[in-house]
Amino acid sequence: MTGDVTFATFVRDAEHMFAGWDFSYIDGTGRRATEPLPWSYVSLVLPHLRTVGAMLDMGTGGGELLSRLQPLPAMTVATEGYAPNVEIARDRLSPLGVQVIAIDQETSHTLPLADATFDLIINRHEYYDPREVRRILKPGGRFITQQVGGGEYPPLRALLGDATPSEYAHWTCEYAVHELLDAGLIVTASAEAFPEARFYDVGALIYYLTPIPWDVPDFSVERYHDALLAVHQHIQQNGYVAVQEHRFIIQAQREESG
Repeated sequence: MTGDVTFATFVRDAEHMFAGWDFSYIDGTGRRATEPLPWSYVSLVLPHLRTVGAMLDMGTGGGELLSRLQPLPAMTVATEGYAPNVEIARDRLSPLGVQVIAIDQETSHTLPLADATFDLIINRHEYYDPREVRRILKPGGRFITQQVGGGEYPPLRALLGDATPSEYAHWTCEYAVHELLDAGLIVTASAEAFPEARFYDVGALIYYLTPIPWDVPDFSVERYHDALLAVHQHIQQNGYVAVQEHRFIIQAQREESG
């Protein structure tokens, strides 16, 4: 009975409000831990960010990360496609002089931004159209993106007994590099990794999956109750449950002229 009570407690705890794109409720408290990547996105971005005049942050979420990269370039713009995050990002970033633009990628992949505007475009876990990236970069401008690869989803789904194949299986570093090259960009560096992520209680897993519908389609506690209970029991016996993540990073540049 104690296990059932503990499971119910973690399920209730997972109802804690989620806002922006901030997982610090579980990450900052040690309830989820991920093996370090062999690179640092921020460390790759910072040297360029400090020397450019115009920068775009694609998919800023609630502006959590961008706000911590101050001082920002004189012209800094951020886009966000998830409607609930737009006002959160504006509240956080407008005082820093950042313009936040709401976009709807389901109706158009064309960004409401002028040609050859940015010296630097950064993108952490956000969709992008390679040709749009090239269009809005200035000649010589740089694009740095860290992506969640398609290998991320099968392990999470398997954990819950869901055999739905990944619709993003093609999304690898190699595939993304070829797309950028085809769009006319110069790829200067790339890397790929498959780190292990550990969840130390089932509530952390539920909290993580709830706002990310593409990880486990139609996820809900009710739908996956028995599988989640099994995960909970595994954690109670072993201390954690582990899944494999998939990340890759690419640095690219528009040619100096043209």
